[in-house]
Amino acid sequence: MDLDAALAYLDRHTNLEATAGRVGGLSLERMRALVAALGDPQVDVPVVHVTGTNGKGSTVRMIARLLAAQGLSVGTYTSPHLERLNERLAWDGRPVADEDLAALVGAVALAEPTLAAELGPPSYFEILTAAAFRWFADLAVDVAVVEVGLLGRWDATNVADGRVAVITNIGRDHTDGAEGWREAIAREKAGIVKPGSTLVLGESAPALRPVFDGTDAATIWRRDEAFGCVTNQLAVGGRLVDLRTPAATYDQVFVPAHGAHQGDNAAMAVAAAEAFVGRPAAADVVDEAFAGLELPGRFEIVGHGPLVVLDGAHNPDGARTLRSTLEEGFSPAGRRHVVVGLLGGRDPQAMLEELGVTERDDFVLVAPASPRAVPAAELAAVARDLGLHARTAPSVEQALESVLAVAGPEDVVVVAGSLYVVGPARAWCRAHGLGGRLPSL
Repeated sequence: MDLDAALAYLDRHTNLEATAGRVGGLSLERMRALVAALGDPQVDVPVVHVTGTNGKGSTVRMIARLLAAQGLSVGTYTSPHLERLNERLAWDGRPVADEDLAALVGAVALAEPTLAAELGPPSYFEILTAAAFRWFADLAVDVAVVEVGLLGRWDATNVADGRVAVITNIGRDHTDGAEGWREAIAREKAGIVKPGSTLVLGESAPALRPVFDGTDAATIWRRDEAFGCVTNQLAVGGRLVDLRTPAATYDQVFVPAHGAHQGDNAAMAVAAAEAFVGRPAAADVVDEAFAGLELPGRFEIVGHGPLVVLDGAHNPDGARTLRSTLEEGFSPAGRRHVVVGLLGGRDPQAMLEELGVTERDDFVLVAPASPRAVPAAELAAVARDLGLHARTAPSVEQALESVLAVAGPEDVVVVAGSLYVVGPARAWCRAHGLGGRLPSL
């Protein structure tokens, strides 16, 4: 296969990301059969497995940087991608090459006919996950840092037995909010914790403690008990934090990421790396790892005069965090322009309320390029019910063009609501010279 053929093959399979994973008969049986047909590559790769409602992507990147800085060969598997499918599979920070991705997908295509007919064809995500494990095994990486696609227990990535499991937090996403939803989500995410593993737990709600105590983890490191972010200060270009793990302390670490929540993510990442390696890292290694950290689409500043910020906040907790980050260090002297697009399955009213949009803001609503997109007109109706004036645009690109045509140098432009909005916005900004040397992913 070449890449075009590989992408066409993928597109012929059910993409659960387009349906929010709403399928019946949850099981890992088909995924286990698929990786078995490839030689069970997931058993040849030590895994750090990461789940949580928010912060997964940032934490994965931090863990990968910390392990690579200690001389390990590191694979990462993340989702969704911002601009190119290749981003999802990376080795030592470099996305998989087109020809390698095509060959990996081709290998899965050859394995698919060996699956029992009653299992049905693999999904888009299962194919990519199997390809990722095959690649990491072929490369003989020292560790793969793997992000869960949805929840945990029945996610395709859960065919791997993570030596370290990381659960960032439990929030309201992929749920109808019925009574007991928080405990239910916690149980699903706790499903990635395997016997004998170390659980690095960022969620600190006392009511959920019994859920995680009931896992088969050999050791549980809890935030604010075994590890944590002791001090967390705003700094130019990021945060200045003091971090603590079970075996070490790291003072005055500069994390080039915006938002106080990134201090907690950094603490989890350092703890996870320590748990995997079995010893603390040297202070200069931690400093080096964070110095090169990049978090595309996570409060990513891609322009100045006006300030242009891209953030993948896609649920109320994420929207609240985005708002607090803006208020802490980025209050504009001028006007605020907010471009928002959402996928279905979210609470549009809660999202708009948490973003803190006011009648003074230039508010533009779009529909992401996804089958799950909430129509812009539907979002506009929600905005009107909240007493907000909003206009709509046919696309993310046209929304940005219209906003930047009127934004002054003291204004701030924020694009948020989904990584499916941020990805096209990022590509448009780069094509139009924003962000200076903003790299292609």
